Amino acid sequence: MAELQALILTFLKAIGKYRWYAVGITWAISVIGWTVVYRLPDSYQASARVYVDTQSILKPLLSTMTTVPNVEQQVQFMRRTLISRPNVERVMRMVDLDIKNKSVQDHEQMVDELTSAIKITGTERDDIYTISYSNPNPKQGKEIVQSLLTIFVEGSFGGKKQESDNAVRFIDEQIKTYEDKLAAGENSLKEFKIQHMNVLPRQGSDYGSIITELTDKLNQAKLELAEAEQARNALKRQITGEEPAPVSGANTVEESVNPELESRIQTLEKNLDQLRMQYTEEHPDIVSSKRLLVQLQARKKEEVKKRVRSSDPGANYSPMMQQMNVALSVEEARVASLRARVNEYASRLGTARQQSNQAPEVEAQLAQLNRDYTVNKENYTKLVERREAARLSGDLTSATDMMSFRVIDPPTAPTVPTGPHRPRLMSVVFGGALIAGLGVALLMSQIRPTFVTQNALREATGLPILGSISMNWTDEQKIRRRRRLYAFSAAVALLFTAFGGVMAALLMKN
Repeated sequence: MAELQALILTFLKAIGKYRWYAVGITWAISVIGWTVVYRLPDSYQASARVYVDTQSILKPLLSTMTTVPNVEQQVQFMRRTLISRPNVERVMRMVDLDIKNKSVQDHEQMVDELTSAIKITGTERDDIYTISYSNPNPKQGKEIVQSLLTIFVEGSFGGKKQESDNAVRFIDEQIKTYEDKLAAGENSLKEFKIQHMNVLPRQGSDYGSIITELTDKLNQAKLELAEAEQARNALKRQITGEEPAPVSGANTVEESVNPELESRIQTLEKNLDQLRMQYTEEHPDIVSSKRLLVQLQARKKEEVKKRVRSSDPGANYSPMMQQMNVALSVEEARVASLRARVNEYASRLGTARQQSNQAPEVEAQLAQLNRDYTVNKENYTKLVERREAARLSGDLTSATDMMSFRVIDPPTAPTVPTGPHRPRLMSVVFGGALIAGLGVALLMSQIRPTFVTQNALREATGLPILGSISMNWTDEQKIRRRRRLYAFSAAVALLFTAFGGVMAALLMKN
């Protein structure tokens, strides 16, 4: 603590040696600074307060139909970008400040001055924003604030609208692309179906069910054909006399030559019909049964030849014979019809089996075409929905009901200057002048050092100090010292008095 006090005392003594320099510099800086502050032009601050109402009834009503714009984010974005170079240049054009610029440097300087002078403040909680601008010309300040307010309102409405228009334009281009893809896909599907019309199965059925159905119909037709052939053969045998037939007007029927042989033939024919329903004509069981049937029928014919025929020559002209011939003609026609049916079903079945081998590849190609077409159609439908949502969102963004602006304090031309704050600047100048004067005195004491204490001399030289001699002032010297002290005190007092007078004058003026 003692060392600090000694150091402070040393500094004060050193400054006191050059006190007149300190006072002179303080006076000079104060007078110059006060003159500059006094001549500063008055600054008039124009401001406007606006309330942004972001609560709208449209937001909950349309939230499920489209993307509701974030109006709070729009306002905050416009607030942060309001003092940007494009907006400042637009303000200059709106208030005709750009015509005063004679060069690019003047233009850039004016842009920088406006950017630094414009202030926008506000709170997100209250949604109240203040736009202010200070200018020596109060009317020009009002016009600039009014222009900024206009840009703030228009920018809050128009930013998202432009984005929505760009989004709609992009979606329209994509929709046109997908329309071309859908048209090409439809043409490919049409040509493919026309080309493979016979191979593609009917709707609601497949080749498995078609083959099963045709097989059942073919077996049924074969069975009916076999029955018709048996009936026809029986009529032929009766007509040729191989089997006894009743004669018109006769009361007795000729018995079979060999009932056992007839029974075997009938049993074999039944078995052959059953085998044909299960196997083809080339099956070994069918071939052997047919061979045995031919042998039995040949044997039957031999026995019939040995039979004593009727001696009645008019038997062939009997009404029964004529009826049997008519019935035989009917059976022949039925057999031909059923044989044609069997051949047709067999042809259809063969064609179906052949097409069933080609169907998987064709169906795979069709599925690929349908899959591509379905994907393109789904994307097309989604794009159309998104386009309508984007348009609705753009209309919703530009709707004034989503966001309303209420000007609380409109911009006016102020009559009372708001700056500069001359009392504060005068005080700053005076304080700076005092510090500068003391600093110069201290600097001179360091440039031209003197030893004010024995300890300082001892530390500087490293030599022992034997003693010190006091200064004996004469009466004339004492009077001169006293006068200099009075003059210094008067200069300091006059300095503070001048400061007080300047401050009082400024306060009275305001």
